[in-house]
Amino acid sequence: METDQLHRGRLIDHLHLIVEDLPKCLKFYQAVLGALNIPMGDIADDHFWADELFVSSKDSHAALGQLTGRHHLAFQADSTDTVEAFYRAGLAAGGTDNGAPGHRPYHPGYYAAFLIDPAGNNIEAVYHGPSHRSVASVEVKF
Repeated sequence: METDQLHRGRLIDHLHLIVEDLPKCLKFYQAVLGALNIPMGDIADDHFWADELFVSSKDSHAALGQLTGRHHLAFQADSTDTVEAFYRAGLAAGGTDNGAPGHRPYHPGYYAAFLIDPAGNNIEAVYHGPSHRSVASVEVKF
């Protein structure tokens, strides 16, 4: 992915997590995003990002010295196998189990796994079952 091109979904433009231990979080997110086939954007000493997700240290100019609280973030997966790869990669990269891959009662076909990232956030990968997207993403070039 080029750093002068962004892809956005319909509801969330971006999410900013401010974490205490950026290197541990970078290792975790590189692993789970890699399993989801989501490329990293920029990686710097005080931040990293991938698509809508921006993660920084509390010393970053974007953070104003404050940590964010516990958040729940769900990544879209394109199959149950991808959900399982996300879960394995996250555990291997320092995540903690918060719900093994499996079907959930939220709606028919909802298949997900949950991990706690190194900053204490509840991170999910979900596959909603077979579907058709009208467009892959909204493309923003600058």
